[in-house]
Amino acid sequence: MLEVTEQALPDLEIIYRDEHLIAINKPSGLLVHRSWLDSHATEFAVQKLRDQIGEHVYPAHRLDRPTSGVLLFLLDKTYANNLMQQFAEQKTEKRYLAVVRGHIGEGFLDYALKKKLDKIADKHANPDQEAQEAQTEYKGIAFSELPIAVRPYPQSRYSLVELVPKTGRRHQLRRHMKHLHHPIIGDTTHGDGKHNQMFRDNFDSDRLLLHSAYLAFTHPVTGDKVEIHAPLDATFKSLLSTLKLDVNQCTN
Repeated sequence: MLEVTEQALPDLEIIYRDEHLIAINKPSGLLVHRSWLDSHATEFAVQKLRDQIGEHVYPAHRLDRPTSGVLLFLLDKTYANNLMQQFAEQKTEKRYLAVVRGHIGEGFLDYALKKKLDKIADKHANPDQEAQEAQTEYKGIAFSELPIAVRPYPQSRYSLVELVPKTGRRHQLRRHMKHLHHPIIGDTTHGDGKHNQMFRDNFDSDRLLLHSAYLAFTHPVTGDKVEIHAPLDATFKSLLSTLKLDVNQCTN
């Protein structure tokens, strides 16, 4: 019997680097670091980037495994507290792109979210905590209607939406889009199973269509504003073209 081995991912795309910081365009499906969430995973952004550049790296923030886009690391953890404080106090700027069900307009959602608890990591936490403030700006920037039936409708509608989180709650964007009845395609936890299945059947797509396209923050050493853009990967762009969502509307 042939031994089956996991195929290694190609080198990570480095989109920013100086002597203190480095950022990658994280592919969808890659864990940031080892986690009990998937004990079978063999590749992680931290170890892969470390091996790629030959230096230790330290994550400055988190990005969900299925989400692609800007992921920032420190090369010197001396400045970790500065950056982590910027993220904790919402002094960074973030912009995401997502494909959602239906046609969505423009607005600001102020909808508190209860903290999501992990069965293992948070097993001793109080499950009755009060909901936390959560705010998201959203704007539909491209729209399509496909002649593909998704029950109970004879056609299906989708939007390319720009999302700007003003707070940093766990799965905030995914939960807020669900609350607005425009779930993100490919979201197996907060999404629409019928539309997710349609994407698998018709487009061979089972990834979460959520991408961290932009991150801005104050450099912990120079004090300058740093702006990092992460372009959409070829698969995401191709899918937008197939959906007849105008890729040129994207900032990246």
